Amino acid sequence: MYENKRLGFLFVLPFVLGVLLFKLFPFVMSFALSFTRYDLIDPPEWVGMLNYRELFTDDPLFVQSLGVTLWFTVLAVPLRVGFALFIAHVLNFKLRGINFFRSAFYLPSILGGSIAVAVLWRFLFAKYGLVNGVLVQLGFEPVAWLADEQASMWTIVLLFTWQFGSACVIFLAALQNVPQSLYEAAECDGASQWQQFWRITVPLITPVIFFNLIMQMVHAFQEFNGPYAITEGGPLNSTYVLALYIYDQSFRYFNLGYGAALSWVLFALVGGLSLFSFWSSRYWVFYAGEKDDRR
Repeated sequence: MYENKRLGFLFVLPFVLGVLLFKLFPFVMSFALSFTRYDLIDPPEWVGMLNYRELFTDDPLFVQSLGVTLWFTVLAVPLRVGFALFIAHVLNFKLRGINFFRSAFYLPSILGGSIAVAVLWRFLFAKYGLVNGVLVQLGFEPVAWLADEQASMWTIVLLFTWQFGSACVIFLAALQNVPQSLYEAAECDGASQWQQFWRITVPLITPVIFFNLIMQMVHAFQEFNGPYAITEGGPLNSTYVLALYIYDQSFRYFNLGYGAALSWVLFALVGGLSLFSFWSSRYWVFYAGEKDDRR
């Protein structure tokens, strides 16, 4: 028995070391560095709360990047979750060749997060790119996707929405677990397909909707590749999200202490919104076997 325990600990040791070295240690060090001035060359200099004070009182770019991040999240998360639910509902039908389409729709999630796809996206939405070419052929005026303040945000929102595969797979698994007997009973009562979806499907998968909303919100706040490779934060900082600002402060201006402070503000913001989401879930998320005493 003792030898088996030692063997078990030996197998989990690489994972534990990986978590300690590449997760926990950087996590703790970033918190410590947020109270210092550090340029990667000289030793860190302790400055206390100066970084946080400057961040909240004397940094208009932080306020702007935070606003851009919030606006991006408000636009992108509902679109991604809603589109993933719609596609999962379509893929839940038993059609010929449906497994091929399930694999095809999941493919963007494998490729979408890479810099290569972001660069390709930039060429698609360029002035003489494919998207404007199609618009011209349809009789519309070309759009300055990368030069207009309003249109540029939609380029990265569409890229984020296009990577809906992971959420779609989770929705598909949830839809397949909805008892068919409920649909049969509703059909006997004369309920339409739309009524069945809203009165049966949606309430039964609210835990999965909640999970996907939390996960996609966290991903949206951390979005970096799109704004970095497609718009470079422009034009006029209209797509300058907080993750890009953290990168610039830390690795372009070598102000790692200030970048760490920005990171912890982002962490606190995501944590606060997640806690609020968990609190609000009691009013709209329904779990199997749970007594409904909501008021």
